[in-house]
Formats: sequence, structure tokens, C-alpha cells
Amino acid sequence: MFDTIFFDLDGTLTDPGEGITNSVAYALRQTGREVPPRSELYAYIGPPLLEQFIDTYGMSMDEARVLVDHFHDYFQRQGILENELYPGIPEALQALKDAGARLVVATSKPEPFALRVLERFDLRKYFSLVAGSTLDEQRTQKAAVIAYALEQLGPSVGKSLMVGDRKHDVLGAKAHGIPTVGALYGYGSREELTEAGAVAIADTVADLVPVILGL
Repeated sequence: MFDTIFFDLDGTLTDPGEGITNSVAYALRQTGREVPPRSELYAYIGPPLLEQFIDTYGMSMDEARVLVDHFHDYFQRQGILENELYPGIPEALQALKDAGARLVVATSKPEPFALRVLERFDLRKYFSLVAGSTLDEQRTQKAAVIAYALEQLGPSVGKSLMVGDRKHDVLGAKAHGIPTVGALYGYGSREELTEAGAVAIADTVADLVPVILGL
């Protein structure tokens, strides 16, 4: 059994699809850019926003920061509410705690937003620590978020596992020698997760606990 289990937030604990895509669309409209179909905006769920804007549009860091500011404007007002809890997540978290694991959130979402989401869905009580990025988009890479969480936890972290739905979760955890269970019910494909190096795949929320306890 793992001593500490790190959980991604977006696409792993909750489904933020509507809120994030609406926030991206708002940011693009505010800067006079064409808004692509919603299906293309799902790529923004998981990766750091700055990185995704720069990669998609080939823009400078300063241009990307303007888009991120507009994104946060909509997200704080409305997008954060356009979110759904994956059914079965509270039960899975409780089962893992009952099995003796300490649970931690490690997300590229700004920490204040992550806390609001967790509190809205009454999930905060399951986690010993919530580690996220800062509002100025520092510490957005998943490896940096996990490094911050490990620093906060200290030597008691023990044997660790990551659970996430995108390659960024897998690669960020791998940078610290931590294996990852891929959450296929989120926004990453099986190919994306396995190519990044996920040690196991949970096809559904119901699979999370048996897969984790079976490792």
C-alpha cells in the first residue's frame, strides 16, 4: 500500500470541461481571436495555461499572460461553478483513507481556485495538503507542484503514487521517481497515458481503488 497518494484535480476528481472551455473562449474573444470548436478547447484541461497558449498560438510570454488574466477573470466569476463532481469520487477517497493512505492534491490550477472547487464539492476533508500553482502562474509545471508538495510533507511522505488523467501528471511524477495511475475517464487517451509511462490505467472511477490497492 502507498503511504501518500497525489491526485490531480481537473479531469481526475472533477469534470471542469464546461468552465475551462468557456473561460478559454472568453479570453480569446477578449483579445480579438477566433474561438475554435469546443472540442479543440478541451486541450486546455490539464496543462499549464501559459504553456498551452504559447504552444497553440506561438505567442510570447507577455501575450500569453494577457490571455491567462482574461481566463482568470471569467473563471473566478463563473467558470469555477461550471464544474461537476465525478460520481463515486468521495467514496473512492474515503476507501483509500480507510486503507491507510494520506491523500494530497497536486494541481496546476492556482491553489485558491483549487481550494474553492474542493470546498464546493465537500472534498477538502479528504486531503492532508492541497498543492497548486500561484495566481501569477508560477509553479505551474506538474513536477514543480509535486516538488512543492514533497517539500511541505517532509520525510514522512513515504511510498508515493500519482493519479492523473494527462501525460503532464505522469511525466511530472516521474521526475520525482513517483509512479502514476492514469485516470482514463478524464481527458487523456489511453495512448497518451501509457506512452508517458503510466504504470496502470483506471478506466472508470470505480476502478480507482482496486487498481491502486492492487499495485
